[in-house]
Amino acid sequence: MLVLPRVVAERYRAEIRQEIRALGTQLKVVGFLAGDYGPSLTYAEYTKNACEELGIAYELRTSSRLDLEQSIVKANEDPSIHGIMVYYPIFGNEQDRYLKDVVDYRKDIEGLHSFWIRKLYENERIIDGTEAVGKAVVPCTALATLKVLEANGAYGGSGTRPAEHKTVTIFNRSEVVGRPLAVMMSNDGARVYSFDEFGPLLYESGQAREIHISRGDALKESDIVITGVPSKAFPKIEAEELSPHTICLNFATIKNFTPEAEEAAELFIPRVGPATVAMCMRNTLRLYRTYHAKQVVV
Repeated sequence: MLVLPRVVAERYRAEIRQEIRALGTQLKVVGFLAGDYGPSLTYAEYTKNACEELGIAYELRTSSRLDLEQSIVKANEDPSIHGIMVYYPIFGNEQDRYLKDVVDYRKDIEGLHSFWIRKLYENERIIDGTEAVGKAVVPCTALATLKVLEANGAYGGSGTRPAEHKTVTIFNRSEVVGRPLAVMMSNDGARVYSFDEFGPLLYESGQAREIHISRGDALKESDIVITGVPSKAFPKIEAEELSPHTICLNFATIKNFTPEAEEAAELFIPRVGPATVAMCMRNTLRLYRTYHAKQVVV
């Protein structure tokens, strides 16, 4: 029986709500929106609702894309702000990557700053080598994907290699979701085939290498198939491409599986959105404890 992402999100929200109440102070998150891209507007509304429910102050600030950098810098310098979100895409090119690093990593609740990405790729799960300083944050959509899979019995919930002996295929290698997810799952013991428009890579123990394998062969080997291709041009995954008992998850706003494939899957998870927002709130709390409550200088 499918455990919905909203149910997974509520489990974490309950924990976060209790921890925030115990702090005795109010956290504040600011979201930045430039443009009227539909999914970004929806994500901003989800964030607002989640913050309000947890007792976190939330402010949405709109900006032209050319003024956005300076607006982020001002938020970085404001000690009353504990978390920052930017609703991408802004420019839809490499300039978005630059903006991710404009956000102070100590307020980056999405875990997209190169400081956090580097720790992820080096499999450093704590800051400065000590648990006392704090735990690293990871990209929230990738983390939400793992939490949803775990809740549905497709991913181990304990141990150092909870994905041991699993083979996974991921269609998406963006720095926001696909590549971090491939690294995380391979660090957890999975063999991960990663596909994008430039061809396949194989991730093992956090490291990628070139591999020659067809989409069909990768899918036939896979216990878990994850897709996040935001394009209607992507050839949807067909039922006959899947092996028996495959767990399938789609985090794109566009369906990447045919209805027949969704039906043929052992379990089909159509989205992770609510869990993504919950992971952002979890990251907010973690960053507050590490950098704001303790006044740690890094």
